[in-house]
Amino acid sequence: MLTERQEQILDFIREFQREKGVPPSSREIQRQFRFSSQTTVIGHLRALANKSQIEQLAGRTWGLKASSVQSQLFEMPIFGSIPAGLPAMQEQVPDETIAIDPAAFGIRRASPHRVWALRVKGDSMVDAHILDGDLVVLERREPREGDIIAALVDDTSTTLKRLVHVRGRAVLRAANRRYADIVPASKLESQGVLVGLIRRGDAR
Repeated sequence: MLTERQEQILDFIREFQREKGVPPSSREIQRQFRFSSQTTVIGHLRALANKSQIEQLAGRTWGLKASSVQSQLFEMPIFGSIPAGLPAMQEQVPDETIAIDPAAFGIRRASPHRVWALRVKGDSMVDAHILDGDLVVLERREPREGDIIAALVDDTSTTLKRLVHVRGRAVLRAANRRYADIVPASKLESQGVLVGLIRRGDAR
């Protein structure tokens, strides 16, 4: 099991290597985490190597093999579509998957139970740059004020809207002035919080 600091360093190495094609130097890791000495960095790197998370590569840098970086991709399920307009009732059934790098969406650990996607239908969120045909990446967690969520309204219909509170009451707000606020009659349940957006030409 990794310590919290080891997980942070491993995430940094993985993201650095994914973006630049080479792992960070020990001095870059030292600057990133503001360690006082190289000795501290080397200690963490050796601990990660002992736990089979990284290895020493050519040039005496410590990082992941290219195959290991590729293996971090996650097959995210796409559960049909969700209205970005007026709520609609529909059965959500996974119809395909798409490979993503969870780190690109700020997600440390991905699983089909925590991270998933829906295809957007409608124009009620266009001012939040969410267009008809986009894929919205959702994470199952407790929503905060201002989050865009996939909402189940009164156990009968679903929609993609921003969660706000008006006079202490939860309200779903569109990002398009043509749509009025949705005020649940009795119940509002968040099925997922928006953490990212994928715009694909074949998503339409």
